Amino acid sequence: MEQALTYLQQHREEHLQELNDFLKLKSVSSLSEHKQDLRDTAQWLKEAFHRAGLETVEVIETAKHPVVYAEWLGAGPEAKTILVYGHYDVQPVDPLHLWETEPFEPTIRDNKLYARGASDDKGQTFMHVKAVEAMLKTEGKLPFNVKFLVEGEEEIGSPNLDTFVEQEKDRLAADVLIISDTPMLEKGKPAICTGLRGLAAIELKLKGTKGDLHSGLYGGAVQNSLHALVQLLGTMRNDSGKIMVEGFYDGIEELSTEEKESIAALGSGDDSMKAEVGVDELFGEPGYTARERTWIRPTLEINGLFGGFQGEGVKTVIPAEATAKITCRLVPGQDPIDILEKIEAHVKANTPPGVTVETERHDTGKPFAAPVTDEAFAAAARAYERVYHTEVAYTRMGGSIPVVETFDTQLHIPIVLMGFGLPSENFHAPNEHFHLENYDKGLETILAFWDEL
Repeated sequence: MEQALTYLQQHREEHLQELNDFLKLKSVSSLSEHKQDLRDTAQWLKEAFHRAGLETVEVIETAKHPVVYAEWLGAGPEAKTILVYGHYDVQPVDPLHLWETEPFEPTIRDNKLYARGASDDKGQTFMHVKAVEAMLKTEGKLPFNVKFLVEGEEEIGSPNLDTFVEQEKDRLAADVLIISDTPMLEKGKPAICTGLRGLAAIELKLKGTKGDLHSGLYGGAVQNSLHALVQLLGTMRNDSGKIMVEGFYDGIEELSTEEKESIAALGSGDDSMKAEVGVDELFGEPGYTARERTWIRPTLEINGLFGGFQGEGVKTVIPAEATAKITCRLVPGQDPIDILEKIEAHVKANTPPGVTVETERHDTGKPFAAPVTDEAFAAAARAYERVYHTEVAYTRMGGSIPVVETFDTQLHIPIVLMGFGLPSENFHAPNEHFHLENYDKGLETILAFWDEL
């Protein structure tokens, strides 16, 4: 391990330049204009794995964006096998005007690396590649077999990875799965994530009159599509933040007493969240703390709302059409398809007069929660504590990694979610960044984890 650490220190600037090259690739999976960028990114990863010394590397086509698979099996059939999962796709960068520097031109400021994908998830995936490289370059071997699966569709719900995992589960067979795509609890406080919320996304397309109308000639006599959309959306959540879609909370699994106590011991998180997001008051489902609301309770959020005139000044029209994009974060006991059906039923029952509504389903992902009894979790905790010199926290995460539940049901192995990002690093938002302190400590932690295993 010491030789590998020395290698990483000696090649740090070279590796950061490699990471910059990775981050420059515009691998936005949700936008068709970046289709070739995703293919170029997959090819870049293939070459990075070859440089690291992995024996077998493939770019494998799916129905949309390719996956990259790599392996080194030189430890032999009797040795343990570690599977590492990550994703090379990133979120769109809008609103572009809020970025202080160009999103695909990596910049270091205050020992933070700014770029889209720096924290979610190119930077964290890259660390595992470099850790393997460091051991292979210094020792010529690993004490275990390693496999990598890096996809290009996580940010759009991994629509093709479930099928891939099901078809390739023999190839992906391992003793433990490692994922670094989750945040630590806070600066200096590492965390092992034990649960993820699921995802259900839907778009409402509302149409009223056959075209936009003059607001003077027709105003007050016909339905305004934007007003109707606001009215409809207002029926989905009450003033206190409770979701009013019938049956939305049905079947939610209760936490064990042990997990409730573990979360409570970390504190409410209310004050730190206020400071982090810059508000004087939080809002959400009554009776829960900020951590509970974001870790163990479901949500229904409007992500986009548009219609009518968007330009400078005023245009006196009654819009004919209006659109809303909605996502729900789900918890164990909820099924994304069932939730989408309930939202569609709610829309049908609450559509205002004078308009029609079409719904279009988008990303889905099932929630995940796992016990932490396997020795791999204890090894991860010891590794964090060796490097960060503090007790590790066991947390859940409010975000989603859709394929994790599929890994759980198909591979039947412990899944250790050990991330190195911070909640404040603006992933999915302008000015995404990655603290290089955690890049350095994260590399050391990964090596220590392998040592503990």
